[in-house]
Amino acid sequence: MRLRALLETDALGLRLLGGEDELDRTVRGVMTTDLRDPSRYLSGGELVLTGLAWRRDASDSEPFVRILAGAGVAGLAAGEAELGDIPADLVEACVQHRLPLFAVNETVAFATITEHVVRQVSGERAGDLAAVVDRHRRLMTSGPAGGGPEVVLDLLTSDLDLRAWVLSPTGRQIAGAGAPLPAPLGAALAGHHLAATRTGRRGPYRAAVAGSTYSLFPIRNAGRGAVPAARDVRESVLSDWLLAVEADASDWPAARLDLLQGVTQLIAVERDRRDAARTVRRRLAQEVLELVQAGAAPAEIAARLRVAAPVLLPGLGAAPQWQVVVARVDWTATGTAGPAGVPGDIAGGPVAQALLEEILVDPAVSGPDSADRIAVAHTGEEAIALVPLPAVPAPLPETVDGPTDNATVREKEAGESPAAQDPALHADALLAAVREPLSAGLADDGRLTLGVSAAVHSAEGLRGALEEARHARRVAAARPGRVCAAGHHELASHVLLLPFVPDDVRRAFTARLLDPLRDYDRRHRAELIETLEAFLDCDGSWTRCAARLHLHVNTLRYRVGRIEQLTGRDLSRLEDKLDFFLALRMS
Repeated sequence: MRLRALLETDALGLRLLGGEDELDRTVRGVMTTDLRDPSRYLSGGELVLTGLAWRRDASDSEPFVRILAGAGVAGLAAGEAELGDIPADLVEACVQHRLPLFAVNETVAFATITEHVVRQVSGERAGDLAAVVDRHRRLMTSGPAGGGPEVVLDLLTSDLDLRAWVLSPTGRQIAGAGAPLPAPLGAALAGHHLAATRTGRRGPYRAAVAGSTYSLFPIRNAGRGAVPAARDVRESVLSDWLLAVEADASDWPAARLDLLQGVTQLIAVERDRRDAARTVRRRLAQEVLELVQAGAAPAEIAARLRVAAPVLLPGLGAAPQWQVVVARVDWTATGTAGPAGVPGDIAGGPVAQALLEEILVDPAVSGPDSADRIAVAHTGEEAIALVPLPAVPAPLPETVDGPTDNATVREKEAGESPAAQDPALHADALLAAVREPLSAGLADDGRLTLGVSAAVHSAEGLRGALEEARHARRVAAARPGRVCAAGHHELASHVLLLPFVPDDVRRAFTARLLDPLRDYDRRHRAELIETLEAFLDCDGSWTRCAARLHLHVNTLRYRVGRIEQLTGRDLSRLEDKLDFFLALRMS
């Protein structure tokens, strides 16, 4: 309960003397004391009641209040029966230490206040939460009028002063009450949740982020009709939702925790409804994929796309362009199997499918049904998404004097480029906001790699787009890191060749060229590797490279000479420059 609620209860006879800005503090208990130093009996969050018998003169007030503030009490209530008016020195001390101070009318017994607080903090709170769960259960059984997860979160806020949000495994807000959760905060909470889940800890998980404490509850349907629990936590860790509550649940009684688990089960029902709605889109994607891989006639594929487009782009008819995105999640055999400790292979296709459906959701859109452009199938260990792109309006013609449309004039004045209107997906942008939380879920034994094709305008181009996306994913797999992506534009360079170089050849090639430089750097701190990278980035320009490294040109020439001496190569030759460049890229 909040201090404000005590002040609003007339029967308690409390009068506020200071600390109006602190009335949202939570009261977790009550203690009556007249000790000069009661700190040994305080654990934080108490409303302290005192008759002021500890006060002999004005100098006693500040030390007493300092002790209470240091112990983290919620507030101080002083009785008027002993001294009449509350001493000014006590009021000043409470203001100094930002401790809310109440005066207790002499007609009100401390026992009355104690009884009220204990009743509110224990039995009535559990009863209120039970009522919330029961009310929402009735709402949800009444059908769509129940309003989904937003309703139960609103009730948690209005009835229990609990702010809560439903988040996806990437931290995207699916539902919430009140102000939206900032995207970086959501990503951080999702990362804490995924990391804790991978260690096998039981929820709820405690997370301290941006100066606030949150309790993170996994959302899993354990009721009738629930999907059997995964035998390995890695099968579900990247697809489960979570409930983030702005409160520390570590000191909650078992009854309250059980009731919050009931809330998560209610939200899990909404999750199941969402998954059922995706069944149609998944089937459409699977049908198109099977036709493309079987080499079906373009006319047959085009007919299937005409069926899919109205489902994925309602109201727009046929999609003018399509993109293909391929994702794969790989786990190493040495990873932690999770709390069940069950060894064995993990089917990567379904995991990648659920994860790709989440990644492709527009991060600016919240809600459980925002994935209406996503059709993802899986085959083997891959997940393959078929993404329709809406048409981009063609620019209006210009006259000799310039643009003829006011909107066009505004765009040109604002400097908006055609790329700003490009609806196509880009590999780096897809993973930018989700890399941190997903890396926590993948831990030290998982990898996510993703490839994106160029947009194609017809059914004839889908087979090529699929192969292009697969090649791009293999390019991403050759890079270091837990979460990597590559796009079609990277397939037009030497980078395309790197994924197909065997690992032993790659290691031998880089070791032969770079190990002598690394050994020299370790012994002499000469920064030869850094110098080599900068020299190649500057296309062999001595002046630009020296300026970038803040070196004199003669110092740069000495370092380059040392590189050539140690490796037996000549950095004035194109072939040797290319060898060094590839070795750095593969290292």
